[in-house]
Amino acid sequence: MRNGTVITEFILLGFPVIQGLQTPLFIAILLIYILTLTGNGLIIAIVWAVPRLQIPMYFFLCNLSFLEIWYTTTVIPKLLETFVVARTVICISCCLLQAFFHFFLGTTEFFILTIMSFDRYLAICKPLHYPTIMTSKLCLQLALSSWVVGFTTVFCQMMLFSQLPFCGNNVINHFYCDVGPILKAACIDTSILELLGVLATVLVIPGHRAWPNMISYIYILFTILQIPSATGCQKTFSTCASYLTVVCLLYGAILFMYLRPTAHSSFKINKVMSVLNTILTPLLNPFIYTIRNKEVKGALRKAMTCPKTGHAK
Repeated sequence: MRNGTVITEFILLGFPVIQGLQTPLFIAILLIYILTLTGNGLIIAIVWAVPRLQIPMYFFLCNLSFLEIWYTTTVIPKLLETFVVARTVICISCCLLQAFFHFFLGTTEFFILTIMSFDRYLAICKPLHYPTIMTSKLCLQLALSSWVVGFTTVFCQMMLFSQLPFCGNNVINHFYCDVGPILKAACIDTSILELLGVLATVLVIPGHRAWPNMISYIYILFTILQIPSATGCQKTFSTCASYLTVVCLLYGAILFMYLRPTAHSSFKINKVMSVLNTILTPLLNPFIYTIRNKEVKGALRKAMTCPKTGHAK
């Protein structure tokens, strides 16, 4: 047990080295947040409004967009507060709650991405069996299991965190309640928890999510190369490249931040990587998945022109 006064709240440090840039950064991140909510919300609205888009690929994409909306909402509002308020305070219970939802939604996103890669594998490599395998019932079961397993996994970990006593320095060198800064504020030795976290990152992410994704895309790549039509090959490769871009960005950031013990990791570098993981990737997802998707762009164009046509009639 470290000597120190028991604390009941944390202070989020944010980005103290950017003095004088608070207002421009506040406006920029607020715009990014609005674009993220709008882009992901638009995907959900289009898919549910257009019957021909209600297929497994877009069903899982809706799950991903829904996740991204709440994933950014757990972090960005408090980040914006650090630019406005000199002393951004968050109670310990609120901090643990933020960490829970952040990691619960992030873990569920990994499962959804794995399912999406499996869906693309079946659609491209097993096209004749795809309709009989990827039924509506299976899609619902896969999506629901992703949410349940993600919730259960993170909830068990957060229960351990909630039992930790906190004392001494209550300043969190981050813009949200990340695992590393929380463990650093604990009064007891947390080396076992840190080791368990590293082992979970090594075993769970590469073993159960990254490798299945990589294997699926390797099979997909070989199948694409065998497509005789140049147009079909280009269209298929374009779709898979979008998925692979998101997977590489997300896995790269997560593995870099959580593959090292907390004692040997740099919180400053982690904050920079967290910007990529929690702010930029959710913003890019709608563009990555729809910028080359003629079906979604066609549905969006039709939705924008229909009111005008109806008014003219």
